[in-house]
Amino acid sequence: MQQIGAPTRTILHGQSWGASVAAKTAERYATSVNGKSPYDAVLLTSGVLGGGSLSYDFRFDLRVVYQAVCGNHPRADEPSYPLWQGLPLNATLTRAQLASRVDECTGVRLPAAQRTPQQRQNLADTMGAVAIAESSLIAHLNWGTWHFQDVVFRRLVGRNPFSNDRVRYSGSHDDVALNARVFRVRADSAARADFAADADLTGRIAVPVLTMHAINDPTAFVELESVFRATMQRGGSAKGLVQLFTDDRDHSYLSDAQNVAAMRALLAWVERGTKPTPAGVAEQCRTVESVFAPETGCRFLPAYAPRPLSARVPPRNP
Repeated sequence: MQQIGAPTRTILHGQSWGASVAAKTAERYATSVNGKSPYDAVLLTSGVLGGGSLSYDFRFDLRVVYQAVCGNHPRADEPSYPLWQGLPLNATLTRAQLASRVDECTGVRLPAAQRTPQQRQNLADTMGAVAIAESSLIAHLNWGTWHFQDVVFRRLVGRNPFSNDRVRYSGSHDDVALNARVFRVRADSAARADFAADADLTGRIAVPVLTMHAINDPTAFVELESVFRATMQRGGSAKGLVQLFTDDRDHSYLSDAQNVAAMRALLAWVERGTKPTPAGVAEQCRTVESVFAPETGCRFLPAYAPRPLSARVPPRNP
């Protein structure tokens, strides 16, 4: 403000995990010194909007399924540890070394024709039991390693927030054998409560909220939007929520035209009180698309509604 003056409008925008941070910020700083919200509206794109309680269960599933199938993270000749830790603090494993282990077991970075029969089966078993794309396997396993290490040791003082004690995994060539090998654990209830208190949302946002999400997002599942809608309903803010969905396969970039259309719709909502509709935003996108030629960037799906998260990620114990 010292450089450009007080803004006419302030839109709070968050992307990916930043979308959860932005939503949390809008909840926490609902009023400023003058009794009004410091933000006019909130834009959340490709959001990880299930909070800590729900957004990472599938990565724990991947962690335990991968180990049951591949047995090399950790290897049999390395010190064992409970997989919910992600990685012990004194471990020296690097991301490049983990990627090599994943290749060794699944051949995921090889052309399909160059994988051995065992690698093809290992990859199919892992992907069948955990609903992620092959292209994101190493990235999600990284998060299930170093991110979990951060959550457990730096945020929860070594306590476990993850459960899978009653989850039954399916989709492999032998589910009975897979479930017999999978590491099982029940969360420390106090740790899960602390994690939720820090990272979950209340759904109490006093200004308009617009979300935009690719339906084939490989990193933040689109089903997290159904969690966010339910959260906003519980918090009494659902009337101030509009959700947009696009036929994209990227996690972050959803085209210039789509972002501009979403922002214009949000500003019109703030300035004129005109609540946008998905169909209206899709139409507006077509009017601005030519500015960004030769990009063809309008892929909104106005009628799309995401499934519940439980359709993709097995629910945990309460």
